[in-house]
Amino acid sequence: MYEPLKNNRPLIDQTADNITDYIIKNDLKPGDRLPPEHELAELLEVGRSTLREAIRMLASRNVLEVRHGAGSFISQKAGVADDPFGFSFIKDKRKLTEDLIEFRLMIEPRIAAAAASACTEEEKAGLRAQCEKVEELIRSGVSHAEEDSRLHTMIAVCSRNCVIPKLLPIITISIDNLIQITHASLREETIRTHRAIVEAICEGDSVAASDAMMLHLIYNRDRLRTQPLVASLQKDMAET
Repeated sequence: MYEPLKNNRPLIDQTADNITDYIIKNDLKPGDRLPPEHELAELLEVGRSTLREAIRMLASRNVLEVRHGAGSFISQKAGVADDPFGFSFIKDKRKLTEDLIEFRLMIEPRIAAAAASACTEEEKAGLRAQCEKVEELIRSGVSHAEEDSRLHTMIAVCSRNCVIPKLLPIITISIDNLIQITHASLREETIRTHRAIVEAICEGDSVAASDAMMLHLIYNRDRLRTQPLVASLQKDMAET
């Protein structure tokens, strides 16, 4: 059923591969639970200590999430590392954020357009609810970075392109950096453009969805570019 164990590869590595194979063959989705440890060890024909080490290895790769007392679950990150492109090692965060926005301008309008063509009724309800959640956080002055990223993630999933979710760290890092640099100053523009994006997707209007996403990102890019000037003006006003 699974790849026979070979002497030229560590047993833990082979077991991790077979767990991954089990996930794929059984079409397990993020949030689904693996079988109990004793059952999975018997199925893969390995000892429970070997199985535990293989599960730890997959957890370190964001394939699995271990919840003590509950079991092992398929990670919501689906094997995507937190910083797969090494962005944390780029010193100039402003330049990084500018370049990330430029990259997003190349792909996210098309993602929104694809989402408008493929979004289900259930997903539309989820997008509207998530949009409202982000808006509530913005208006309450609470950090909205995580929920903002989740909204963009949901749009990407709606596109039905299996590659796009693997690029989501680019979007997440861009949103986090932008909010920190601009001090979340684009509140009303974010609320308005998020609403426009979500409504266009829900109405199945690919052109409007693409345009709304483009406008959303242009607002972000322009605000980032003027941030040094704004900071300088605020400093001058404080000194007068």
